[in-house]
Amino acid sequence: MGNNYNFKGGKLITDWRPEIEEFWKGGGKKVATRNLWISIPSLLLAFAIWMVWSAVIVRLPEIGFAFDSEQLFWLAALPGLSGATLRIFYSFMVPIFGGRRWTAISTLSLLIPALWMGFAVQNPETPFMIFAIIALLCGFGGGNFASSMSNISFFYPKSEQGTALGLNAGLGNLGVSVMQFVVPMIILVAAFGSLGGDPQVAESGKLFYLQNAGFIWVPFILLFSALAWFGMNDIATAKASFKDQSIIFKRKHNWIMCILYMATFGSFIGFSAAFPMLIKNSFPAIDALKFAFLGPLVGALFRPLGGWISDKTSGAKVTFWNYIVMVLAVLAVMYFLPSDTNEGSFVGYFISFMVLFITTGIGNGSTFTMIPVIFRTFHDRREPEKAGTEELFVEIRKESAAVVGFTSAVAAYGAFFVPKMFGSGLGVDGTFMALIVFYVLCIALTWWYYSRANAEIAC
Repeated sequence: MGNNYNFKGGKLITDWRPEIEEFWKGGGKKVATRNLWISIPSLLLAFAIWMVWSAVIVRLPEIGFAFDSEQLFWLAALPGLSGATLRIFYSFMVPIFGGRRWTAISTLSLLIPALWMGFAVQNPETPFMIFAIIALLCGFGGGNFASSMSNISFFYPKSEQGTALGLNAGLGNLGVSVMQFVVPMIILVAAFGSLGGDPQVAESGKLFYLQNAGFIWVPFILLFSALAWFGMNDIATAKASFKDQSIIFKRKHNWIMCILYMATFGSFIGFSAAFPMLIKNSFPAIDALKFAFLGPLVGALFRPLGGWISDKTSGAKVTFWNYIVMVLAVLAVMYFLPSDTNEGSFVGYFISFMVLFITTGIGNGSTFTMIPVIFRTFHDRREPEKAGTEELFVEIRKESAAVVGFTSAVAAYGAFFVPKMFGSGLGVDGTFMALIVFYVLCIALTWWYYSRANAEIAC
């Protein structure tokens, strides 16, 4: 069989049939694994660039930038707005351009905000509008997720998609915590010598090299752009026009999954963007950047677990119970917040938030496991005469990939709305109450359509 298929990196694979066991064991799995392990670090870099402002904004006032709290929340939120919007377009790019090409191009595009940020932060006279534009360009990183997940979904059979997508997304999501861990350290040293520019002097006399928050990613962006171009594959059967893929807008379950994934990934990325400022505002005595990276870290690490458990059991049931725990975790977070009558507890608040981040990770994995099952069941019922055929497998993979990309696009708006809600008139308590109502809605939808006895599509 190996002579009949093109399995070399950087080449077009003309025939891809992962649902066929002989094909999968005879070389398909090896090819899929190679593409996955190039995709993961590329996506990690995308998330690092997307969320880099969450670590930068807390230092800007110290080095002479006269931005108020509302402007800082705007800088944290704008990458979410642009990233989510770009995801809508990125979700359809892989079938049009090919996964290899698009991964390389989209990863290379991260150079623009990374370099521009590095130069802009060196001048305290840089106007807020320039920073706002750079923040919007950081959305390139947010857009990458949709195309990356869509691409990987083409490579794996239904039985392994939950695990594969969980690894791609979960380890890719680690980019947020890697960034929040690395940036606070790298901005304290002259990592690039004279090439990196002069330090910024804080009012306390402390030296910062805030430009390193952008520059540190440049060599890795160049490396993995090259690896994607030369080491990944394009799949001929994954080709589809936008018109072909737009059928998903007529599918009820596409929109339901958008809502469900918004509750998990939208919460994950929204909390990741807002967490440093939330800690700083609620517990001013705590150095937020020492702890903020742990939230995205546990959320990312638990995402593959959510996919794996769902592959072995039921994605809908895991999702249903996960939402219930999310509600309880939010209530716990609110309980430990300081108030007029309560001093609050940072330890209790932090532990409760870690549980909340864990549930967002598990839910991210479980909801994505549901998508291929839902659409395979839908098409098997719709076209029973084609059930089990390669023709239908290809159709299902294309539609599932488009749904995976589009749901991730809609959910990514959480990176914008969650920080903005915290910074708006709703305040912290109002935002958390709104989220509880939303999670309860998701519990009801999951139970009615997917997890109850005699559900429309049990998965």
